[in-house]
Amino acid sequence: MATRVYVPRETAAVSVGADDVAIAIARCAKENGESIELVRNGSWGATWLEPLVEVLVDDKRIAYGNVAAGDVPALFDAGFLRGREHKSRLGAINEIPYLINQDRWTFWRCGLVEPLNMDDFRVHQGFKAFEKAVGMGADKVIEAVKTSGLRGRGGAGFPAGIKWQTVADAEGEQKYIACNADEGDSGTFSDRILMEGDPLGLIEGMMIAGFAVGATRGYIYLRSEYPLTHSILSRAIDTARDAGWLGQNIQDSGFDFDVELHLGAGSYVCGEETAMLESLEGKQGIVRYKPPLPAHEGLFGAPTVVNNVVTLASVANIMNLGGEKYASFGVDRSKGTLAFQLAGNIKRGGLVEKGFGITLRELIEDWGGGTASGRPVKAVQVGGPLGAYIPVEQLDTPLDYEAFIGIGAMVGHGGIVVFDDTANMAQQARFAMEFCAIESCGKCTPCRIGSTRGVEVIDRMIKGTERETNYDLLVELCDTMEDASLCAMGGMTPFPVRSVLKYFAEDFASAVGADQ
Repeated sequence: MATRVYVPRETAAVSVGADDVAIAIARCAKENGESIELVRNGSWGATWLEPLVEVLVDDKRIAYGNVAAGDVPALFDAGFLRGREHKSRLGAINEIPYLINQDRWTFWRCGLVEPLNMDDFRVHQGFKAFEKAVGMGADKVIEAVKTSGLRGRGGAGFPAGIKWQTVADAEGEQKYIACNADEGDSGTFSDRILMEGDPLGLIEGMMIAGFAVGATRGYIYLRSEYPLTHSILSRAIDTARDAGWLGQNIQDSGFDFDVELHLGAGSYVCGEETAMLESLEGKQGIVRYKPPLPAHEGLFGAPTVVNNVVTLASVANIMNLGGEKYASFGVDRSKGTLAFQLAGNIKRGGLVEKGFGITLRELIEDWGGGTASGRPVKAVQVGGPLGAYIPVEQLDTPLDYEAFIGIGAMVGHGGIVVFDDTANMAQQARFAMEFCAIESCGKCTPCRIGSTRGVEVIDRMIKGTERETNYDLLVELCDTMEDASLCAMGGMTPFPVRSVLKYFAEDFASAVGADQ
């Protein structure tokens, strides 16, 4: 019998040599007369251990971490196919603390299954939730999502059940599900890990949403910088369609639903829902005035649910396990789990799915192992390039939407970027304004012009030119951008700038000449 060996086909793993490792394992197996079945799975999210190779021995998957292609001959000599000792051996995958101490609700299949294998997906509850949803009826599906307290995981945090109800109640012969997979925030990769590791799970979530609101078509708007994701998702959609899980009268349910994959052109602002809809319609990705909201007039003027990848992928287990079970995770109004993504100057970078209420300190120290440099943490940016820089004294703030709003920050998409004490935060404030100037769609003056002026003002402060006068000017500029910008691009750029002015003002003096 062939020994099953798992090597991830996931962007981070591939970037550090997973494809070469897979080739080396196949070659060594042939040379040693060993019969193997090579499975290309997704990532478990322990990015710091990639390439993470597993071998199935007596119904246990034994993991070996940070395997390089050059290590493979020695692994075979050590008895790798029988799970024997080697310096890279980590033990059984279901005994690794980093993984088993998580609350893996949405990402439970990532790493476990072969992403494009329909039989494997079905064995692991694939489409069970859709079948249950059809049996419950649309109204009860929406009620279950409301009960769960699920909020949009793309950053806005709007209750998903209310959005679905609005679209369900809206008049319209045609309705749409638009999945926002334009994951452009710095330090974020949860959407990508899910789409590469459990693409059929995302499709099932979109099907359930479509059934609930009466939509027959879904679109996935994918960022162009994810070529491997694009390949995997394209094949997953074809696989689902060929197996009768997409198209007309799905599995004799009387429900029609199909999915189309759309590749973006690299615009950050297309992560904003209305700019994304413009791009889907073949127009330039520029934000729309609101109202009307997309739930009333969205894609092609029809009622549209716009949800993030993780939001939609969380729905299947809400159907399977119940809205009350999901709501038992988290705190206050922040129910359920979020995939926190550890990046930047961090020893153990990767994805950690936990219930809301965990603190930044716990994530950074207990899960991330502290900084990669070994130096003290100075600041942590949460929520992407528009998120505030959080000082050390606020690391014990519980991660939930309202608690972070209370300190002038945001949870956003759950990206966490760590900086040690060598970072100059004045330069980071400059980066925020410069990023906005580059990525602005240009529709509104506060964002388009304000960000450009912001860079100039910060440059004067860094050089020591009338620092107090320019400080007042920068605060006034932030007020204007926050109050008058058309969307969050300009409206939230002041968040990181204000946090630097409040907690790291001394860095403006130490930044003199840093950019020269």
